[in-house]
Amino acid sequence: MASPTKPIIIFISIVTLFVLSYADSSEVLVTKKLRGGKRVCTKGWECSSFSEYCCNDTISDYFQTYQFENLFSKRNTPVAHAVGFWDYRSFITAAAVYQPIGFGTTGGKLMAQKEVAAFLGHVGSKTSCGYGVATGGPLAWGLCYNREMSPSQSYCDDSYKFTYPCAPGAEYYGRGAIPIYWNFNYGATGDALKADLLNHPEYIEQNATLAFQAAIWRWMTPVKKGQPTAHEIFVGTWKPTKNDTLSNRIPGFGTTMNVLYGDSVCGQGDIDSMNNIISHYLYYLDLLGVGREQAGPGDVLTCAEQKAFNPSSTSSSASS
Repeated sequence: MASPTKPIIIFISIVTLFVLSYADSSEVLVTKKLRGGKRVCTKGWECSSFSEYCCNDTISDYFQTYQFENLFSKRNTPVAHAVGFWDYRSFITAAAVYQPIGFGTTGGKLMAQKEVAAFLGHVGSKTSCGYGVATGGPLAWGLCYNREMSPSQSYCDDSYKFTYPCAPGAEYYGRGAIPIYWNFNYGATGDALKADLLNHPEYIEQNATLAFQAAIWRWMTPVKKGQPTAHEIFVGTWKPTKNDTLSNRIPGFGTTMNVLYGDSVCGQGDIDSMNNIISHYLYYLDLLGVGREQAGPGDVLTCAEQKAFNPSSTSSSASS
């Protein structure tokens, strides 16, 4: 006669295995082979669905929580303006959408590290409340903001009333990791992310994952058809045309500023707004252990003498 305790023992064993598997899910690589020998993997919360991509290194393999904390060490101090909003998990969750198409995963580990530092260099500069004598130095205060604090206008452009009409009561001031301005930019970003940002631009300052996702989408998406993305410019897959060469636009960090901000930053000589972005990038390279010497020569870093892809009279860049 079977012991009545056996079913209970079996049940407990199954539950224990499940809990162990769940507890280690962020670290364990699970691999399976499909018919034909194709290998697919999952790897915890960053890579939760089986895919070929998940069998490779992901951003969390070389950029971890403590490094995010080092880069943005002052973001949760009492004087910051977005305390508790930005965190590592939100960044990785947003990045996971774009890693399979190359964000932080192109060209080997060194290039991947440099791209993350470059992207976050833009983010840190655009969300900083640091200044010359700030505790920890002016470059330690990235992600201090998640919104423009004193908007000078509502950023409603009525010329887009047939495509991205301004919603009653909505304010399209700067929000996010790479701040979004104007109704047409909120509308286009919302279309891409399947979020109703035209009617609810405030979603960007309420959800850190969405805010990071919007910024990475801008990094990975052309501002205009036929133009390169900041990603392509940085990793070197963009090949400049003769017109680009005549406009001093070359692959590298400097031209990412051009395609994102146009002549508000570039083509103005050696100005502070440009140098601040460069300084954040170099600082982050050092903190990540890559070293600023890997950034390349000065002409790759700057856009001081570049002609803008989108002159201000026709620009639809994220930042205004």
